[in-house]
Amino acid sequence: MSTTPTAWLRISLEVDPELAEAVSEVLARYLPGGVAIESTAVTADAEDEGHPIGPLRVLGYIPHDAQTEEVRSQIEQGLRYLAMIQPLPDPNYETIHEQNWMESWKQHYHPLSIGERLVVLPAWVQMDTAGRVEVRIEPGMAFGTGVHPTTQLSLELLEAHLQPGDALIDIGCGSAILAIAGAKLGAAPVLAVDNDASTMDNARHNIALNQAGVELGVGSVAEVLAGHFGQQQAEVVVANILAPVLVRLLDAGLHKLLKPGGVLVLSGILAEQEPELRAALAAAGLQITAERRSGDWLGLAAKMI
Repeated sequence: MSTTPTAWLRISLEVDPELAEAVSEVLARYLPGGVAIESTAVTADAEDEGHPIGPLRVLGYIPHDAQTEEVRSQIEQGLRYLAMIQPLPDPNYETIHEQNWMESWKQHYHPLSIGERLVVLPAWVQMDTAGRVEVRIEPGMAFGTGVHPTTQLSLELLEAHLQPGDALIDIGCGSAILAIAGAKLGAAPVLAVDNDASTMDNARHNIALNQAGVELGVGSVAEVLAGHFGQQQAEVVVANILAPVLVRLLDAGLHKLLKPGGVLVLSGILAEQEPELRAALAAAGLQITAERRSGDWLGLAAKMI
């Protein structure tokens, strides 16, 4: 007898961009199918390329079964704890039947032109990208669809600093969007790791979708330094993770992954976390060489002094 649900309860919240990742992490604890972050408004030109504006929508799907109410209660408790730090809107719920499952993901997910050369496309969209480097992502399984400002800052800095033939290491890869973009910009070899094994299926799917040369594995800085993967150092290392985690990774030797003259690209840094992150970079012997901002978020590149 099949156990596949025939209906789903969609939970969604519209939040300011700086809260989207924290909310997605709460939902992801209880939703094995993953969480999507999408724009609530997109400006589009004649080529159907879009740029997100305004709040972001965080959403996921709870299978309609005997555990639905328990999962809903757990999610709401997690959101209440988060709301004690910063106010959140009440979540919205909508029942989605099986035949509408894929359409519910696709309805608002649009192509995004990022930087000078990149375009992030939903997997199902076919369009003329005017010579841009295409990165195709299946949204809704792991964080990293290109919509969130931290991902866009990472992609812009990656594009600006990566040279064809550079080795690339992506720490905390999520959907593998940054590793894929790097590979398609000419990086080789490329290693993408994440300490959350649940992201692997989505990352693997996206890597195959893009036919990208990316080594994928479960781990973080310690495992890379220990030689568990095909490379231990790279010309470019990228980490799009919340600032407190970046500080811990720098303490753990994130900068040691850089080859001489290499560039560390970091994003996920809120304005109020900037002083602590700058101090951690200085303590690791790194000098900031480039900065980009989007709202309250900061992305930066740094080299060894």
